[in-house]
Amino acid sequence: MKKLALATAIATALTSPVAAQSSIAILTGSASGVYYPLGNAISAIFLKTIPGARSSVQVTQGSVENLKLLEDGDGELAFSLGDSLSAAWKGNAEAGFHNALTKLRGVAAIYRNYVQLVVSGASGIKSLADLKGKRVSVGPKQSGTELNARAIFAAAGLSYRDFSRTDYLPFGQSAKLIEKGDLDATLQSAGLGVDSIRQLGTAVAINLVEIPKDVVVKINDAAIVPAVIPARTYEGQTKDVETAAIVNFLVTREGVSADTVYAMTRAIFNNLTQLVQTHPAASGISLKDAVVAMPVPLHPGAERYYREMGVLR
Repeated sequence: MKKLALATAIATALTSPVAAQSSIAILTGSASGVYYPLGNAISAIFLKTIPGARSSVQVTQGSVENLKLLEDGDGELAFSLGDSLSAAWKGNAEAGFHNALTKLRGVAAIYRNYVQLVVSGASGIKSLADLKGKRVSVGPKQSGTELNARAIFAAAGLSYRDFSRTDYLPFGQSAKLIEKGDLDATLQSAGLGVDSIRQLGTAVAINLVEIPKDVVVKINDAAIVPAVIPARTYEGQTKDVETAAIVNFLVTREGVSADTVYAMTRAIFNNLTQLVQTHPAASGISLKDAVVAMPVPLHPGAERYYREMGVLR
């Protein structure tokens, strides 16, 4: 009987999807963004559906920090903007990656981030050119949002030197300063309906500034494409607003077992309804688009899942 029990225990350990990696740290972003609530929802899904999993969520400064932490082995799953992920894989020093991060592995393309340039109604800002001489927050330094801000302002013929003040603040802090009248504009790269902007729009009059298609095209980055923020996304927004969009990715690293990544990938796509209930941005996640434009190699565990589902052949 003892031999049978031992054999059963060994077989269970070998077949468990988290036998080699029971601790899953999820790297997100600021608490007022989209990554954080979705990260919490994914963590809850893992705890419920992956036997033996211990999952935790970390608040971070976003894409760039997440990718560096992953490369160093400090985390098992991370959110990242596509342009940041591409820059990390190539080792783009201007984006904050002085060496190529070669341990990164793809899990899934998820929803799009929309660049949302929000200004106070009292600021008088109607266009990108009107930002000159204004107080502007561009997100934490070298975050995915800040990299987007640099690219967009450069394409529009602007630089941080054109502003009277440049702040490097998380979404929530930026919104609070606009509400108090201590900031004129905040650029936030996030899913539509992000809490920071939604709550700001109910507190004070705001406007969304258009980022025209010709400016987006000048950026010349395949990861950044023209898009539209639909009317009525936020309080008082009566018209569609042209902007830029960037695909978000879930990323892991070498060293996380194939069984674990397979289990994580399966759990996410089997529970998309729960993610959409957490945040409307998750409605942009689909299995058919999960491997589209992936800037890094797929992790073998994710690849196995996609082959089973017929996404890869």
